[in-house]
Amino acid sequence: MFESVLIANRGEIAKRIIKTCKRLNIRTIAVYSEADEASPHVKEADEAYLIGPARVNESYLNVDRIIEVAKEANAEAIHPGYGLLSENTDFAKRIQDEGIVFVGPDSYAINQMGSKLTARKTMEKAGVPIIPGTNDPISTTEEAKEFANKIGYPVMLKASHGGGGIGMQIVHNDQELEKAFESNARRAEQFFGNGTMFIEKVIENAHHIEIQLLADHHGNVLHLFDRECSIQRRHQKVIEEAPSPLLKEETRQKMADAAIKAAKAIQYKNAGTIEFLVDEDQNFYFLEMNTRLQVEHPVTEQITGIDLVEQQLKVAFGDELTLKQEDIQIQGHSIEARIYAEDPKTFFPSPGKITKLSLPEAPFIRHDVAVENEYQVTPFYDPMIAKLIVSGSTREETVKNLKTVLSKYEVEGIKTNLPLLKDIVELQAFKDGHTRTSFIQEYILVNQ
Repeated sequence: MFESVLIANRGEIAKRIIKTCKRLNIRTIAVYSEADEASPHVKEADEAYLIGPARVNESYLNVDRIIEVAKEANAEAIHPGYGLLSENTDFAKRIQDEGIVFVGPDSYAINQMGSKLTARKTMEKAGVPIIPGTNDPISTTEEAKEFANKIGYPVMLKASHGGGGIGMQIVHNDQELEKAFESNARRAEQFFGNGTMFIEKVIENAHHIEIQLLADHHGNVLHLFDRECSIQRRHQKVIEEAPSPLLKEETRQKMADAAIKAAKAIQYKNAGTIEFLVDEDQNFYFLEMNTRLQVEHPVTEQITGIDLVEQQLKVAFGDELTLKQEDIQIQGHSIEARIYAEDPKTFFPSPGKITKLSLPEAPFIRHDVAVENEYQVTPFYDPMIAKLIVSGSTREETVKNLKTVLSKYEVEGIKTNLPLLKDIVELQAFKDGHTRTSFIQEYILVNQ
């Protein structure tokens, strides 16, 4: 196993990786910006290095500085966490060229899935169901309108290199498409350096369900079942659970088989996730592949008892997976609620000092937290400050546990989305497991 790992990330995911590394007696190397000097992940690592000013492009996206620190600290491997540089093809290749191990897939796999258009073509060739749409970039508004009218509105306008909901917009007619096309292309160019757009048919009343995979360098690919991720705002997930309460066992197996087929099509290695949209008749369609650890990975860990970060490190080291598919079983249920420093009505970020943080404790609770009392939440980074993960023997028990914990969870000094989460768990539709991607719009925003 590695003796040292640099974590090219911040916040709760950096702490999460540090936790597993410490258990495995791996020396941990943190990096931090000037704004994060007092952050918990800096204190918990064995070593920590300043990499730049607060702005993300001058620090956590500064590839030259991160590699410089890795060499200075004699890091054998770099774990990218999620977000930031985790799916950056050039970063993965640069690390490998420098003789450092990247804890993730190779640059070829990242590149294949990094472009949503390339991913669509690859999955279609592999026999994985894809959403009706364009497999080539659309360069003009007129071309976009012609195709949209061909497959029928509503359609989803998407940035081919986008992520996190940026560059995505549902449009219902030619007028909306005209207004959205250029603005989305500009936004995609700004955030991803590529303004290429394409169109997909909107799957009505869709569920967002993903399959967790593990693959090694010896040809083994395993699935760790599914996660329901349908409760979202602005295409960003808010509550996730495992397993999905929607899926029939037959559909669950078919989706797992399709996910494994997808991973093998690009010779994938390490942890990855295949995301699907599922309609009311349980037809499923490939949405995208995340070539990294997911924010919501804890719910999979809770129902399988498998430490995904540990598996990532072992695969990156070259070990063969010792897990067998038949040994991986669903044990109970788990739900994750993301805690954001944001206004629960507008979803705008809410930076400021946390004057009180009170986290309830119980055997069925797991906290993945980025902050502490007196912590200053800055406007420079993603507003997610914590993840609350609760478990139970059944979904009903888990929902009750979540409701109880949220009633006692306290964050003062800044606005958070805790009121939104409390509203969600009170809804009968949530209790019944009737969640879909339009859930918040249907049940929450309409009443505000």
